[in-house]
Amino acid sequence: MATKNIIADLNKGENLTGTNYDIWHKKITFLLNEQELFEHLTTIMTRPPEGNTAQSRRDLEAFETWSKKDRCARFTLLSCMHDDLIGAYEHCATAKEMWDQLRFDFGGTSVTRLRSLVLKFERTR
Repeated sequence: MATKNIIADLNKGENLTGTNYDIWHKKITFLLNEQELFEHLTTIMTRPPEGNTAQSRRDLEAFETWSKKDRCARFTLLSCMHDDLIGAYEHCATAKEMWDQLRFDFGGTSVTRLRSLVLKFERTR
């Protein structure tokens, strides 16, 4: 229940719009760290091969636990975006894939970021 309250509180503020990536990135990092989901932004786990051994069952259980937490991380990322952006990122298979794509699209000097800055500059003229 506390997790839902944290997300609700974060959503009262500004969601990711594309122009506020830097502060959004920091807030989401803090939020996912608090939820013990930060590792899902940096690692990917692949489904283990089928097997009937005790180790195979433990590996599958670990993967299923990881998958459930990864879905929570993905949901958190999506729920903290502006509605117009959700459709562009909901296809990402993992939280890490989404995180990396968001960094590419909005962090640093991506084409999208440069275009946004050019449009902003042209509006001020």
